[in-house]
Amino acid sequence: MKLLFRQRFFSWFDSYDIWYEDGSLAYTVEGQLSWGHKLHILDASGRHVGTVKERVISFLPKFQMFYIGEFIGEIRKQWTVLRPRFTVDMNGWTVRGDLLNWDYQVFAPGGYEVAVISKRLFRLTDTYEIDVVNPADALFVLMLALAIDAEKCTRGVN
Repeated sequence: MKLLFRQRFFSWFDSYDIWYEDGSLAYTVEGQLSWGHKLHILDASGRHVGTVKERVISFLPKFQMFYIGEFIGEIRKQWTVLRPRFTVDMNGWTVRGDLLNWDYQVFAPGGYEVAVISKRLFRLTDTYEIDVVNPADALFVLMLALAIDAEKCTRGVN
């Protein structure tokens, strides 16, 4: 299953629209004024389904994930020299990026691929394509993509 993730051109805070590959709306993401990134995920009917919140006081970037108001885990950036890596403590996933910080692969503990997050180039706003193997994982992979984009924004990397 594929999702297209695009940041809105005119918005004061981080705002995104996420579509299924057939063009129908999957989610909207609304940023909230806070210390650090705080992103609320709404489903197509406008119901709040998740939140990604940056933990500001930490050595390496960390993002907390909430599903329907309940804390479900944390995304942590790992210390690396060349290729970015993240871990997800709720399910043991690891995320490995490429040298240019454009493409990311998400792996489960057994080593199988959960998803691929690819940045589309030459766009006016941040645009990603998310290819998820299991549609049940789509919201959690979206949370990862939001955390990665927020971390890159904090560093000033596009």
